[in-house]
Amino acid sequence: MESEARSDQTVDAEIMSRIEDIFAKCSENAPNFGVQLDCFRSSLLKTLSKYLGSSGEDAPTKDETAAFLDQIQADDLFLALACANGNERAWWEFDHQHRAYLERVARHLAKSEIDAQEVVDQVYVDLYGQKIVDGERVSKFATYSGRGSLRGWLRTVIWHSLVDLHRASHDEVSLDEMTESFGEASAQGAFATAAPDGEAAMLDDLTRDRYRGAVRSSLSNAFSSLDDHEKLLLLYYHVENLKLREIAKLVENEGSPLRGWFQRRHGRGAESRTHESTVMRWLEKCYGKVLQQFKHELERTHGLSAKEAEICLELAVQDMGGDIFQGLSAV
Repeated sequence: MESEARSDQTVDAEIMSRIEDIFAKCSENAPNFGVQLDCFRSSLLKTLSKYLGSSGEDAPTKDETAAFLDQIQADDLFLALACANGNERAWWEFDHQHRAYLERVARHLAKSEIDAQEVVDQVYVDLYGQKIVDGERVSKFATYSGRGSLRGWLRTVIWHSLVDLHRASHDEVSLDEMTESFGEASAQGAFATAAPDGEAAMLDDLTRDRYRGAVRSSLSNAFSSLDDHEKLLLLYYHVENLKLREIAKLVENEGSPLRGWFQRRHGRGAESRTHESTVMRWLEKCYGKVLQQFKHELERTHGLSAKEAEICLELAVQDMGGDIFQGLSAV
């Protein structure tokens, strides 16, 4: 709540006016989407609180907040909010702009046309929202914040669906596309994917030998820095190969360590339910924490530069691949 308070202090009349200007331009570009100013403003204020309010002890300056807002993919966010609200015109526009892209990415990553179509169908169901909470339909679009392109976010959604679908045979799935930045899920893309595509320069043996020791020790220390529930989440998902919905069910299991953590964190009782999207967000926070600590170890403990740290990250993904999480069982 402290971060929200800092953000509220920063969002003064000038920033609110900037948000209104962004909204006005989006409304002009898409007048039939039916998104209200309150909805748009609430989404941006939530994003400001999450990404700027928690970035440090001091409140962000007006210039920092303005620069952050300028980086928001406002038209993409406007479309996502309209789709989340069930606007038919917005859904038609989304389907027209992005359906072919979703199918192309799914076919590239899946091992068969049938699997690709199944994933696309499931993504559409999730985006529309098949779950009702407090009488309202919950759309996965509500988790898109506008940081990074909508297509980058959609690729992350497809990736999670494919991992669940092909859990038992993930080595057969081409994940080249997943080595690119995923916007809000760039940390997950870095630590949960296969090697970079052929355009990336391969490191020679001498370079590998130079950095390999630092990579392994830094990665081990990064995993050790996680809280117990974070280690358990990654262990369930990457080592024991549980699906998102199976991990969500564990929160409802009286004997699960995750249930105790969830109740302490949220103060909720046995009637509370956890959804797959919640587990996805928990995992992404874990990826981000591991990535931050991994780079910190390389730079502070091993004295490497930021550029060398990026080389080490590439080595970690290339050399270890899917085995990058196996050390969790021994942490």
